[in-house]
Amino acid sequence: MAAVLLGTALLASGSSPRSTIERVLDNGMKIVVREDRRAPVVTSMVWYRVGSIDEVNGLTGLAHVTEHMMFRGTRRLADGEFSRRVAQIGGRDNAFTGRDYTAYHQQLSAKDLGTILELEAERMAGLAMQPEVFAREMQVVMEERRWRTDDRPRAALFEQLYATAFSVHPYRTPVIGWMNDLENLTVDDAREFYRRWYAPNNAVLVVVGDVDAEQVFRLANRHFGRLAARPLPRRSPQVEPEQRGTRRVTFQGAAQSPFLMLGFHVPVLRDADRDWEPYALEVLEAVLDASEVARLPRLLVRESRVAGSAEASYEKFQRGPGLFVISAAPSEGRSVAELEAAIRAEIARVAREGIAADELTRAQTQLVAQHLFQQDSMFTQASRIGQAEMVGHSARVFDRFVSRTRAVTAEQVREVARRYLVEDRMTVAVLEPTAGAQRKPALPPPKDARHVD
Repeated sequence: MAAVLLGTALLASGSSPRSTIERVLDNGMKIVVREDRRAPVVTSMVWYRVGSIDEVNGLTGLAHVTEHMMFRGTRRLADGEFSRRVAQIGGRDNAFTGRDYTAYHQQLSAKDLGTILELEAERMAGLAMQPEVFAREMQVVMEERRWRTDDRPRAALFEQLYATAFSVHPYRTPVIGWMNDLENLTVDDAREFYRRWYAPNNAVLVVVGDVDAEQVFRLANRHFGRLAARPLPRRSPQVEPEQRGTRRVTFQGAAQSPFLMLGFHVPVLRDADRDWEPYALEVLEAVLDASEVARLPRLLVRESRVAGSAEASYEKFQRGPGLFVISAAPSEGRSVAELEAAIRAEIARVAREGIAADELTRAQTQLVAQHLFQQDSMFTQASRIGQAEMVGHSARVFDRFVSRTRAVTAEQVREVARRYLVEDRMTVAVLEPTAGAQRKPALPPPKDARHVD
């Protein structure tokens, strides 16, 4: 009861967004600052609007490889000096690459923000890309691919799901790249990718922490304002053809048990003022999988015991098309076919009968609570702002999150299930364990591995 009361209070209170101020430098670089003075620290992120969506066949993995090279020296910084300088001032740094973006981040004392912005401006314009360093770094990236995907059957299955669900859209290629492409990338490929996309007018600086926004703008202008804007490559529309009929893929891997993924083509948020379906899909995701009493764990895991685990996932902020994914493992003695039938039956029930009032309230409360609790983390605040910026929205989209989520009706949840979680939009991916497969011992990540979404 206490949890319900807390959730109800959160739902009723709505969000209390902190002040977020934006400015654009003369060279087109956008600066977003959120003042959060609870501690004398700051999270700084430079986001580039370039990811695996901007790669072409034969050159996959370039966005992630370029991210690695950003730590390997510039005209003024030696190999590895960027991270050493961050560590010397007591900060932490890293980076991640996704389908739609590449981001570099630091967490440090607020008084050292100017030092970080100077370093980031240096590598935005002066990356060295030495051939011998590139060759060495490619070995790290290929080992990272083996560690993240090739030796992990469920990760490899997820890769196969996307490669099957998308027939032409670049989302069909993995962010880390296909191994054959990685083996054949050259330093000139990376230099060209960096030259094309790493420009101030393709970047957004997000700063959250104990800062004065006007002071951040002055620092940003001092360090980034001197960099010239450059023409960016034309981004061609990349529309995935309409799917007609269920697609299936089977992947055989060294796993001890089978696994199942169902992916459905769904819309993402384009018009922040008008779109309601992405919010209804988020509520549907929560109805299926936000807690132990959600439908998938309650009905499939505990009651029918057809699944050992089951979960749903959906992300509404994307440059490309969306995919609503349900993943599940059959319980011992139950088959993948039984599990698939049970999941599809549950989806059909939502589409036919809708959801109960208490399910809707619980899902909305959980989403709002998650949104509000995320405000406790400066890193999460900066991440969400940057992610929204990369797909064409601003931080203001979060100011309306609570009201938009609360406005979702049970009928709208039923409608998105009826409209989008259907066979013509579905891809089924099945992991079949190979005979005699033994689970490989968990290995530590390769040295210098970086994050891939």
